[in-house]
Amino acid sequence: MAKQAPQSDPAQDAPQVSAPQHAAAGLPAVGHSLRMAAEQMGARRTLATLSKVNQPDGFDCPGCAWPEPGKTHAAEFCENGAKAVAEEATERRITAEFFAAHPVAELAERSGYWLGQQGRLTEPMLLDEGSSHYVPVSWERAFSIVAEELKALDTPDGAAFYTSGRTSNEAAFAYQLFARRLGTNNLPDCSNMCHESSGSALVETLGVGKGSVSLKDLHQADLIIVAGQNPGTNHPRMLSALERAKRAGAKIVSVNPLPEAGLERFKNPQNARGLAGHGTKLTDLFLQIRLGGDLALFRAVNQLLLAAEDKHGNVVDHEFVERHCLGFEEWAADARTTDREAVLAATGLPYAQIEELVSMVLASRKVIVCWAMGLTQHKHAVPTIREVVNFLLLRGNIGRPGAGVCPVRGHSNVQGDRTMGIFERPSQAFLDALGKEFAFEPPREHGFDAVDTIRAMRDGRVRVFFAMGGNFVAATPDTDVTEAAMRRCRLTVHVSTKLNRSHVVTGARALILPTLGRTDRDVTAKGAQFVSVEDSMGMVHSSRGGLRPPARGLLSEVAIVCRLARATLGPQDSTPWEDFADDYDSVRDRIARVVPGFEDFNEKVRRPGGFALPHGPRDSRSFPTATGKANFSVNPLTAPEVPPGRLLLQTLRSHDQYNTTIYGLDDRYRGITGGRRVVLVNPADAAGLGLTEGGYVDLVSEWRDGVERRAPHFMVVHYPVALGGAAAYYPETNVLVPLDSTADISNTPTSKAVVVRFEPDSGLPGA
Repeated sequence: MAKQAPQSDPAQDAPQVSAPQHAAAGLPAVGHSLRMAAEQMGARRTLATLSKVNQPDGFDCPGCAWPEPGKTHAAEFCENGAKAVAEEATERRITAEFFAAHPVAELAERSGYWLGQQGRLTEPMLLDEGSSHYVPVSWERAFSIVAEELKALDTPDGAAFYTSGRTSNEAAFAYQLFARRLGTNNLPDCSNMCHESSGSALVETLGVGKGSVSLKDLHQADLIIVAGQNPGTNHPRMLSALERAKRAGAKIVSVNPLPEAGLERFKNPQNARGLAGHGTKLTDLFLQIRLGGDLALFRAVNQLLLAAEDKHGNVVDHEFVERHCLGFEEWAADARTTDREAVLAATGLPYAQIEELVSMVLASRKVIVCWAMGLTQHKHAVPTIREVVNFLLLRGNIGRPGAGVCPVRGHSNVQGDRTMGIFERPSQAFLDALGKEFAFEPPREHGFDAVDTIRAMRDGRVRVFFAMGGNFVAATPDTDVTEAAMRRCRLTVHVSTKLNRSHVVTGARALILPTLGRTDRDVTAKGAQFVSVEDSMGMVHSSRGGLRPPARGLLSEVAIVCRLARATLGPQDSTPWEDFADDYDSVRDRIARVVPGFEDFNEKVRRPGGFALPHGPRDSRSFPTATGKANFSVNPLTAPEVPPGRLLLQTLRSHDQYNTTIYGLDDRYRGITGGRRVVLVNPADAAGLGLTEGGYVDLVSEWRDGVERRAPHFMVVHYPVALGGAAAYYPETNVLVPLDSTADISNTPTSKAVVVRFEPDSGLPGA
């Protein structure tokens, strides 16, 4: 029997602190997974549901986008995947009685953890203008309200259509089609806040804004560099791939301001060695870099590789560079000028460690660089990733088995959403194909990304905000500004499976539209349906839920989009929205004619394991850039500057967390249990700033606009963070990230580089 949702809201500010762990997974991960799953689902439902996660005849995990192996294990999920499934397949329910008992003002005082623990949403709810409570509303009335507000706008650009990465390919395609039939490219998505910097850099340099490696490539690599990423918490199944690579002889280098248990040692819970033994040591070289020093590191490595070429030869892959690349000579001339002292200041690394990395590179023919938000959420994120590409191009490590770029994506279909056209800056080719297929002229003017959407709501230019999944308020920067912007809207709408913070920060009117989840059966008038997703490595496969939906009358995301489109666009619109809602094959037939790589979509997606999308740099060393070649780029050395008496803060996840969803209040690999309001500080920095371990402080961010942004009441925890840096969990510290502090080119919030000072504790918020 599943446990009831908690009635009280824990304070989260008095954690227990112990030493960080040095290994991930093992028996504790198994026990923790099963305990949390049983609390949400009960024992029988847990076993039946987890056995279908990431299986060919089952459903894709609603957590991360890590790919499935060719031959799946009987338990093809990780600890955090089990938590994600449990949260969705929970037996807890939120009904109209819940909303009647809790006014919105009260819910707004609750934590995101408490809201998420209440269970699945079961019927459409409306908060009308001037009302204090959400009340039930019919689907027909809900769609008519949205349609009325959209048609009352002066321009279609007065609406923004946000998308979470969990949306299926079919729903995403229908969603972007509806927005563009309406007349806007305002399609912000969660990519804008995480891997937009990767896409910007990769499109410019390689021509494709996705990773170039497969799971098989990781298994074959000689050297894998994991930079700015914590797979033990954020992508735990990646550890199995790293273990396999290590056993095949690969070397692994970790580049991170914090030591992370999962990259130190992995106790694979799928084998006896992992369950009962010491597991596998993964990292051969740990480079504890200062926050924002990665560009300097790769410049230094490239300089040393060029020096080795000048001295000995046989370092640069001249045949590859001459045949496939442009800009090498200009880049190499600049790279040779890299200043050693500037590198040391930016990275904080002993130069001998950088030389050791270069020796490992020279001993390796096949090199992969993996990265995540530790690289993408800095002002100079795009130049950093371009320099990573320079590093790989130099030795021909693109389009070679066992080598390439590996940006590790987050949500399970965030990459597929972009492929389906969820993008505020679509290519002309995509718009041409979409317009031809549906006989209309799509809007050509670029729309708003996530940050620009907040600015537009703040300034009154966006009046209707519609979110397909996600938790926009908790995921975005500058919390106070974002919440004030949302409240300026005429209407806010959220298609969701569960309650979250965004539902209680509303426009004048608000709707919550409950939807089927990945784990739920989806049956329409045409029979059982399935959806598809694209993983982090460009594989597309099907997903079929098997559980009875939590309430009668729930609609899928596809059905919600299609019924809303018909209500808004009217009977004269020629798009067959009713057919799309009833038969997802009909949606896939249209995708096949619009999106390259999806030809014969319905046939290919039914193959076991799905199919790989084409990738020119990987498949044929062809580069669809503006120049038709892979482009070397000159990236001046830059790094964050931190004033005296301040530290550079990075926001991060705890282990009991996936993005803004908080599963529990522990971060056991880092030794934190029972609370989240902690700031991790190097003991030497703490001593220099007069910070007492276990004491409480306010964090105050400093930026050029002079606005005070404060996160109160954080416990100081001594932790082996790189000198000059600190770390704390989001979304609690999103309030410190200025809205206008974004990465050059990509406009991604700089959540890994917030200058903070420490002030006396002002007390727990709301106390």
